[in-house]
Amino acid sequence: MRRAPTVAADCVGQRAQRGVTLIELVVTIVVGSIVVAFMAMFIVTPMQAYTSQTRRAELVDEADGALRLMGRDLRAALPNSVRITASGTVRALELLATADGARYRDGGPLSNPALELDFTAADGAFATTVPFTQLTLPWSSSSAYLAIYNVGVPGANAYEMTNVITPAGTTISIAAGSAANEHLVTLSPAFRFAYGSPGRRVYLVSGPVSYLCDTGAGTLRRYSGYPITSAQPASAAALAAAGASSALVANDVGACQFSYNPGTAQRNALATITLQLLRSGESIQLLNEVQLANTP
Repeated sequence: MRRAPTVAADCVGQRAQRGVTLIELVVTIVVGSIVVAFMAMFIVTPMQAYTSQTRRAELVDEADGALRLMGRDLRAALPNSVRITASGTVRALELLATADGARYRDGGPLSNPALELDFTAADGAFATTVPFTQLTLPWSSSSAYLAIYNVGVPGANAYEMTNVITPAGTTISIAAGSAANEHLVTLSPAFRFAYGSPGRRVYLVSGPVSYLCDTGAGTLRRYSGYPITSAQPASAAALAAAGASSALVANDVGACQFSYNPGTAQRNALATITLQLLRSGESIQLLNEVQLANTP
């Protein structure tokens, strides 16, 4: 005999079949949104901090690399050859890069007085008492220069291309000598250096190097491979016209400053470089001070 369903069983079946109400759905969404928001605060903020720190580290690394490159060039510069100028948004620093150095003989041995460097007339050959150390001998070039006693004043300024530095196109040849530490240097054509160095120093100059910091373009570039001129080039156009080759040193440059204190015979010169880089809302600024021994 079939039993009729009771009222209690009907109520249970109705409750089991009832769906989620709109209010319950809205409450669930709100609560879920709050939970997600709190999770985002704990996840996104550290990620943003990590990204910002990574950008700052990249900027510091780029600026440090640029300052180190400039520092190496400055320390290898011919004494008293650093000069600085500005034109509009461009800050320019120029120097004469040396490839090597030695000490010349100012008193030839009795067996060969011709090895002495003569300052009273044009001399096409002399010997060293302290050798060049960065060259593979025999060595020869018509694009390099020899400089003696550049003090950076009129009459003894290498940028004037007289008295203290060989003319452009002079063929310089260096070979091993017969004595220890002796190198034989020949110049074609012969050249008369106007002044002797108290330390008998002679420098092999590879040529000028310029750094242009253009805050308008946001770049720092290095230029080389152009001739020495009395007037300092202060624009990319002037250097390009002189045949200079260019290399990008840093991007996103917001500001830069170059300063130079030439020092004295008793105190080293000091070059100060400040470089600021800006990228994606991040900003860093580094300063580098480079001491230069300017005793010619």
